[in-house]
Amino acid sequence: MFKVAARGAIAPFMVMDVMRAANERAAAGGDVIHLEVGQPSGQAPARVLAAAKAAVDSHPLGYTEALGLEPLRERIAKHYRHAYGVSVAPEAIAVTTGSSGAFLLAFLSAFDAGDRVAVAAPGYPAYRNILEALGIECVAVPVGADSRWQLNVEVLSKVAGKLDGVVVASPSNPTGSMLSGHEVAQLATWCELNGIRLISDEIYHGITYGASAGTAVGSGKHAIIVNSFSKYYAMTGWRLGWMVLPPDLVRAVECLQQNLFISPPTLSQMAAMAVFDCLDELDARVAVYKRNRDILLEELPKAGFTRLAPSDGAFYLYADVADLTNDSAEFCRRMLAETGIACTPGMDFDPYQGHHTLRFSFAGASADMVEAAKRLKGWR
Repeated sequence: MFKVAARGAIAPFMVMDVMRAANERAAAGGDVIHLEVGQPSGQAPARVLAAAKAAVDSHPLGYTEALGLEPLRERIAKHYRHAYGVSVAPEAIAVTTGSSGAFLLAFLSAFDAGDRVAVAAPGYPAYRNILEALGIECVAVPVGADSRWQLNVEVLSKVAGKLDGVVVASPSNPTGSMLSGHEVAQLATWCELNGIRLISDEIYHGITYGASAGTAVGSGKHAIIVNSFSKYYAMTGWRLGWMVLPPDLVRAVECLQQNLFISPPTLSQMAAMAVFDCLDELDARVAVYKRNRDILLEELPKAGFTRLAPSDGAFYLYADVADLTNDSAEFCRRMLAETGIACTPGMDFDPYQGHHTLRFSFAGASADMVEAAKRLKGWR
């Protein structure tokens, strides 16, 4: 009998299972409206594609330095000056293989097995699953309407036992809720005072529908900031992200990156340098997301989905469907089979209340939102 490591027995990322079921339906000739996966539709910006083609034609595309191409790190630093008015040294930036690689590097560099890290429930499932695979205790903290589905100082102050870390996401997946800039700074200060490492997930920055999202950069000397080229920048499959690191973790992350990944994808890095010159094109996409959000906010209640979390940012609506089902996984299976609409059961995001919640992604075409709402109003 050969041993199978226990760390691989983590929960699946259910949205990927839903996507596979949707793709199987499509392969069998069925129609599918994809409201399950959180990724922008369509191509990366035109300048990114042109930069990638030029790189393929003129560069050998070998390894880069472990922390990423210096010109890209400098360009990311410039982004922080332009977008937030904060100064970041390029030496503090680590380019990563997506935000997924960034979270792995963050957890490995900041925590040891047995440490305790708080995450919101509902929240992005990969936080919980990566932490558990690494032997780090994930403290899932229930949040709801009273805290606008966010971890804050008041909520965290009530958590029993010592915490070594906190992961906060603003805008959040799956709820789209946000912390204000003041709340981010307050949380960062509280973490500093209590010796708690803050990891701020800012991958949906740029996709907001009112106030801009506040960054933790400059708010906490020991905080880790994670961002990605996948969401606002529409480069999902290019698998590129970045971290802004405190001085005490730069070398640790560099050594981990050298050994785990060698370096981030070279072609993606070279292409990504052009994306910061595509803001008009990217903002036009955000305008489409807002239109999609408005369609669903108007039409979903007519289909019986009346209890929705505030979607201040990102491209999700999180629905409480307790009056419709107590088994969100089966509900989503039936929805796909009977309407062709794929969406994600809340159990992916919340081990406590997810059996009666689900998430709609509105990152696709506006016509799909209109058609999905029409089908849902005629369903059940």
